[in-house]
Formats: sequence, C-alpha cells, structure tokens
Amino acid sequence: MSNAITAGPSPAGQPAESKGGPRLDHGIHPGGVIVFLLILVAGLGYAVVSLIADMNAVGESPLAIGAFALLGLALLIALGFEFVNGFHDTANAVATVIYTHAMPPLVAVVWSGTFNFLGVMLSSGAVAYAIVTLLPVELILQVGSGAGYAMIFSLLIAAILWNLGTWALGLPNSSSHALIGSVLGVGLANQLMGGGDGTSGVDWGQAFKVFQALLFSPMIGFVAAALLLLALKVTVRNKTLYEAPKGAAPPPLLIRSLLILTCTLVSFFHGGNDGQKGMGLIMLILIGAAPTAYALNRTMSDETTPAFIEKSLGASTVFAGHADGVPVSADAAAARKVVGDALKTKQLNTPDVFAALATLSTDIANSVKNYGSIRQVPAAATSNVRNDMYLASDAVRLLPASGADLNDAEKGTLKAYAGLLNDGTRYIPAWVKVCVALALGLGTMVGWKRIVVTVGEKIGKTHLTYAQGASAELVAAGTIGLAEVYGLPVSTTHILSSGVAGTMAANGSELQVSTVRNMALAWVLTLPAAITLAGGLFFILRHVF
Repeated sequence: MSNAITAGPSPAGQPAESKGGPRLDHGIHPGGVIVFLLILVAGLGYAVVSLIADMNAVGESPLAIGAFALLGLALLIALGFEFVNGFHDTANAVATVIYTHAMPPLVAVVWSGTFNFLGVMLSSGAVAYAIVTLLPVELILQVGSGAGYAMIFSLLIAAILWNLGTWALGLPNSSSHALIGSVLGVGLANQLMGGGDGTSGVDWGQAFKVFQALLFSPMIGFVAAALLLLALKVTVRNKTLYEAPKGAAPPPLLIRSLLILTCTLVSFFHGGNDGQKGMGLIMLILIGAAPTAYALNRTMSDETTPAFIEKSLGASTVFAGHADGVPVSADAAAARKVVGDALKTKQLNTPDVFAALATLSTDIANSVKNYGSIRQVPAAATSNVRNDMYLASDAVRLLPASGADLNDAEKGTLKAYAGLLNDGTRYIPAWVKVCVALALGLGTMVGWKRIVVTVGEKIGKTHLTYAQGASAELVAAGTIGLAEVYGLPVSTTHILSSGVAGTMAANGSELQVSTVRNMALAWVLTLPAAITLAGGLFFILRHVF
C-alpha cells in the first residue's frame, strides 16, 4: 500500500529526482495507510446503508441477490473510474507546486485531494447530465435492462483501461476525453447492432458541442497561459518570480501563497467538473436498478406541483398549436412511440410529432395532478412518468435544431417546462456526491508521481519557474470554472499541460519535442481508441446480458 501511494519507481529512464527537483520517493507512515483504508471502507459502507435506506423509504421491493450484486459491481466500476481519474488527472494540479517547492509532495497531494472532495460536494450537477445526453435515448430509458448494463460496463471499463494505459506511460491524458470517446463508441455500436425506439446512435449535435469544448480548451490553455506570463513580465518586475527554484528552498511567502492558491483553485474546479461525470453515470445505474427510489426526484417540494401542472398544460397548448390540425389523442403509448421514432431520426418539426408531444405533456400533467405530486407517484407508474418526462425534455432540447418556428413567448414557455422536467428527473442524492468525492479525493493520493514527473520535467528543457507555474494554474482554474458554469465537460489535463507548454514557449524555453509529440499523439488517439474499446466491449456484453 505504501508503494502504491508513493507511485513506486519513476518511469523507465527517469531519475527519482532531477537536479534541483523535488524528492518524490518519500515513504508513507503506516498510520496514513490505516486512515486511507478506513476512509475507503467507511465510504463504501455509507453508500450501501444510504442505498438501502432510500429504497426502504419509498417501499422499493428488495433486490434479488443477483441484481444487487450487479448493481454493486456497476457502482464499484463507476467509483473506480473516479478513483483513477483522481490520480491520473489531478497530478497535473500538484505538479507546479511540487516542482517549485511551494509544497512538499505528500502535503500537496493530500491538499489537492481535499479540495477535489470539496469541489465535488459543492458542484452544481450541470456537467453530470451533459455527458448523459450523448447516450442513446432508448438505452437511457431502458438502463435497467441487459442493454443498459452492457452500456454502463462498456463505457466505464473502456475509459478506465485507456486511462491506466496512458498513466503507465506517464502521459498526461484526459479522463474526460476517454469517457466521451467511450460514450460515442457505445452509441455507434448500438446503432450498428440495430437500436430500438428512440435515438439508437449518437446525438451528434450534442457531441459536437462537447468536441468544441475539448478542442478549444487546450488551445485556450496554451495561448492564455503564454499571454498571462508575458503580461506578468511587463507589469510585475519582481525578478524572483521568473527564476527557477534554487535547491529545495521554498519560494518567498507571497509567491508561495500564489502558487498554493492556484493549485487549490485547479483542484477545486477539477473536482466540480470531473466529479460530476461519474455522478451522472451513477444516477443512470441507480435509476435502472431501483427506479422507484431514483427515477424521479422525490425530494421536490409538493409546493411546486401547481406550477408543474400549469407549465405542462401550457407546453401542451404550444405543441397543439403547431400540430396543424392533427388531432391530439389521449393515447400516451402511441404518442410515446411517435416521439421516440422522431428522436431516432431527429425529425421533430412535423405536425404528428407536435400532436404527440401535446399528448405526452397533458398525460404528464394529469399523472402528477392525480397522484398529488411527483413525490407521490407510485412504483407501478414511476417508469412511464419518468420516460415521458425524459422524452418530452429531450424533444424540447432538439426542437430548435429541427427547424421549429417558435415565437419568443413559446420558446419561454418550453424553456420553463424543460427546466421543470429536468428538475423532476435530474437530481443527485447527497450520498452519491459524498462517495464520488471520496473516490476522486482518495484517488488523488495514489499513483500521482508518473504524471507529475512528466508535467514538471519533461515538457520543457528548463526547470519550471514560479511565474510559469502560477500562469498555467490560473488559466486552468479559470477555464475549468467557466466550463462548469456553462455545463461543459472539459479536460483538466489538456488545459494545464498545454498551459505549461505555453509558458515554456513564451519564456523562450525549448520544448522537449518527444514529450510534446507523445502528448499530442495520446490526445489524437484517445477518441478512436476509446470508441473502439467501448464499442467492442458493448458488442461482447450485449451477447452476455
């Protein structure tokens, strides 16, 4: 365990510490190992107790032993992804404070792990479902089926395998990139295998938005960090700021405080952004295994019921107004199929679809009205109500891209309606946040050394200066923080490592071409590799489940 936490030996050909570099081979006190294991066990125990309590609170029937084991395995794999994410991605956050001697290595990783934990706990949840919207709709609606479990296992295992492979080579690769590639691989495989109702393939519109965030964020990191360093050189004349550390002495207090602050911000925002990706997938797993407890947000106040019914009926009126004379029937099952087929082809701007959406919206309003609130929807009706809400929400999201001609008032009505639908189906229990936060935080403290050495020693040919470290970290923190506000999944790894490269270029330092080439190669190969891995696993597992 001690060797695991200290990351073992350096990568092949890499000395344990470079001249003037930090000492990375400190041992771990046995007490630290014991505390680590106790927190790990306590977190898993808390998850089991909370899961059982949630199911009992809504009268969910006890799961069969096989189903419970499958659920447990899926949750462990999801938390395993976040654990690997912790030591793979967060090593970027601590590299600058370690190589500028602002913090001792072990203190830095514990500090970073703590703020990753806090970042997850205080996150908004917006990013969690940005990843989920990339998945085929019918797999989301049937996540408790064999196809749903094949989807979850395939995309998580593929992302973990790619992350571990790049980590073993000491390459700063993006966990977000790998996860999104895995999601696309599952979608493509599902389409090739002949998906059912709903979106059988990939939502390329949503995927393109994610691609943009992943593509431009490292460019922003490189350029913005370089510009910030140049701006500092013009405005801040403190010579010490632009010098490499001398020996093992820590930097001056003000500079040290700045470096620790930037590390803290990157760790916090990394937790807030990356931690949510695991949360969204865990909620899919829980919805499939225990729908009565998790398919609907039963924490919504009963006081929201009148507004929910009003907005649903208002949306139904908007939809009916674009049905061009097609009658709005009371057959919710038929309407469900029409909307599902439309989502498959992305052809929603037709009278038949608008009529079907009016039917679904009215049916949702009547269901909530008859039961009294979303919280009181019985087990037998939960799946249908949730599926109708999800289909309506996804249709509203895609209507503008389908060419629907809506006036401003109608757009406002549907936006408010979609917000309430999402409130009713998208929520994250506190215990899920705690478990993901623990997985990410504890993962930060394990296996960090390989990536730290690459970022600190192998990107540039000269030692990282205080100003370079601070510039790269400030740009990374700001970019990741803004991405969370807008619900965009971005890569901490790409932003920070490209930021370090940008400061090296701006400083006139030569880059180590082999390292930069390998990083670029890993960046280019991540999507096709993850797509292939996940697609192949999905094909195999679909014949198992």
